[in-house]
Amino acid sequence: MKKRKTGSKTYIAIVLVAIVALLLGHPNWLPLSPAAKAAISASERSHLILNGDAKTTAAQLVTLVLALCLVWLGYQILKVILELIGKRSNRVLTITEMVIGLAKYVAVIIAIVWGLTILGVDATAVLAGVGIVGLIIGFGAQSLIEDIITGAFIIFENQYSVGDIIVLDDVRGTVRSIGVRTTVIEDGGGNLKVVNNSDIRNFQNRSRNASLALCVCAVSYGTDLRKLEAVVAEKLPGSRALHPELYLSDIRYLGVDELADSGVNLKFSVNTSEESFFAAQRMLARDVKLLMDDNGFEIPFPQVVVHQGD
Repeated sequence: MKKRKTGSKTYIAIVLVAIVALLLGHPNWLPLSPAAKAAISASERSHLILNGDAKTTAAQLVTLVLALCLVWLGYQILKVILELIGKRSNRVLTITEMVIGLAKYVAVIIAIVWGLTILGVDATAVLAGVGIVGLIIGFGAQSLIEDIITGAFIIFENQYSVGDIIVLDDVRGTVRSIGVRTTVIEDGGGNLKVVNNSDIRNFQNRSRNASLALCVCAVSYGTDLRKLEAVVAEKLPGSRALHPELYLSDIRYLGVDELADSGVNLKFSVNTSEESFFAAQRMLARDVKLLMDDNGFEIPFPQVVVHQGD
């Protein structure tokens, strides 16, 4: 399973932004004139507590940069902490992925409101405007709300987690991320399918229980079935040891599946993980074929019998 990784570039960016924020937060350390340092300090003391009301000045712009640095720095630190926590298990990773997605939107909103306030815009009016706009958008964005609510239920009900293999419509793949609005599924070919959370219905979670690989093998009608079943009963116990990386159980003989046109179909099965399902199914077919070959049992092929009249 692929987990979210924090690259070295992110850590370097966090350090650089922290340095910039530290310098801007202490203007006396900057190579500026005493008047400029005093203006920046006054602006920061005023606007960083959301009560500024002045024309845009160079000091306000410096304060704005500092505020944006602090918001970005806070988001990145929270993200790193959540990613470290998410390494504990798929379930925890799924929850932290959702929280990171929510934190991104919250950080953007805080940055916008705080930035406008620093530039002299009344924060109360901004929040009221955001509320009105949100109410208007809400009437036309019912699908967005449905995606968010469905995503929350997916997380809280633990329907599936990051790393689980699910079957959705005609797609079978591994869940790579669960966001606020969408779920990303990677199929066996490495293709990513992005699905709105509200569109995920009637799916199968194939990772919660062991999967069952099946093989149907035909033998000719002339085969002594009692003898074959005695050989199978002798050879199959311990067959898990043949491929412990694929098999979670010994191969089981399930009996006669069908009296087909060209032979008697016998069914075999073995438990495997969903990640190894196709490999285990191919290996099971190989092992059954070798079992028949080694013990002299014929696997027939379709034949046509032609009767000529007198």
